[in-house]
Amino acid sequence: MELEFSTAIFLYILVGFLAQMIDGALGMAYGVSSNTFLLSIGIPPAAASASVHMSEVVTTGISGMSHWKLGNVDWKLVKRLLIPGAIGGILGAYVLTSFDGDAIKPYIATYLLIIGGVIIYKAFTIVPRHKPDEYHGPRISLLGLFGGFCDAIGGGGWGPVVTSTLVARGKNPRMTIGSVNFSEFFVTLGQSILFVITLSMGEYWQIILGLLIGGAIAAPIAAKLTQKLPLKYLMISVGILIIGLSIRTLVLALN
Repeated sequence: MELEFSTAIFLYILVGFLAQMIDGALGMAYGVSSNTFLLSIGIPPAAASASVHMSEVVTTGISGMSHWKLGNVDWKLVKRLLIPGAIGGILGAYVLTSFDGDAIKPYIATYLLIIGGVIIYKAFTIVPRHKPDEYHGPRISLLGLFGGFCDAIGGGGWGPVVTSTLVARGKNPRMTIGSVNFSEFFVTLGQSILFVITLSMGEYWQIILGLLIGGAIAAPIAAKLTQKLPLKYLMISVGILIIGLSIRTLVLALN
């Protein structure tokens, strides 16, 4: 396969950089941010989601291992999330690749618009509790299934759906973020395998490479800024940005 270089890769690097800066500050929203950007510049939904998740295989693998080494993984929580999340992700990827991109783009944009609203809502509802809830019931598996499905359909959403919901319910924030990130590698890997089987990914190599480069550049910067940024107002700003880009995509898709 002959690879042709295009200056568009610099745009994808910028997208990856901005998405990783957001994710580094919030602990979530890399996928939903980058996918929203890609859709807004005209990338088809299946290609956008596939590119995001293939780049995330690397980032989530590194993140998951880091959390494991730091002792931030609750294996009981991982047990509830990993398999249902992977199944939901594979189902979502299958649905996404089974329909025409232009036909489903308005629905994906609507989903991302809702996720933007969820992020803003969580900014006001996630408050630390003195005694974390350590009971991980069967409903968490259903949350993982739903989160994985939404993550594949929207090119992101695992963090905003799963992490924010668990933290809002009183789970230990550090252990929740670590466990959800560890599980995300397997969710993303399952989706990526299905995308490779069902899509011709050769033409999207620049998107994947660009996201990886941008994310790698932003990661250390975002890590340093995390403790200095006001989390609540950052979440509100990100939510507004996602809503704005999703409305633009929705309008263009319907015209």
